[in-house]
Amino acid sequence: YETPSHQVTVSDFFICKYEVTNELWNAVMGTTSNFWEKGKAPKIGVSWFEANDFICKLNEKTGRTYRLLTDAEWEFAARGGKKGVPLNHKYAGSDDADEVAWHAGNSGDSPHEVGTKKPNELGIYDMSGNSWEWVYDWLIAYTDTPKTNPIQLTGSGNKTRRGGHYSEPEEFARVSRRAIRSRDGAAGMGFRLGYSEKMPEGMTAPCKAAN
Repeated sequence: YETPSHQVTVSDFFICKYEVTNELWNAVMGTTSNFWEKGKAPKIGVSWFEANDFICKLNEKTGRTYRLLTDAEWEFAARGGKKGVPLNHKYAGSDDADEVAWHAGNSGDSPHEVGTKKPNELGIYDMSGNSWEWVYDWLIAYTDTPKTNPIQLTGSGNKTRRGGHYSEPEEFARVSRRAIRSRDGAAGMGFRLGYSEKMPEGMTAPCKAAN
């Protein structure tokens, strides 16, 4: 799912520097954590529908238009934006996974507090490792044609997940790696907030996507 390589242009957007934490999830959803869930560790075990439900409730509380990132936005940010893309790092901010990612080789088989590894060139943490992250897109193969603000709005079965996980090999945390996941699947899954003043064309609003 990583080839062929192709040119992509994305418009301005905001991205949260951290993955959604247990602490933030509980504040929005009115829940309490299980005893093993650390407050500042990423919220893990979230389906694609549940991620959208959280964002729906957050938007209702804040009056904002937070959303899931598109696949292209996620990779552009993970690569470090305009400064980082030319460096072509294997992981988000480094060619050494241990500098930027919690993975099976260093995590002790446990998620860690967000922001405890080195950030990438945009100051964003944990885009490699710690928790898989949902993006909006269905997963289909790339084509080699140049694209502007691409978003895969149709598909069947599986959405795209990015970034790797604390209990999986460091290779899974590469910025180019795209993996599949059923929308109902929750094991190992977390997410990160995106924001833009205008919803990307064709994207279903979170409250509707949650259902």
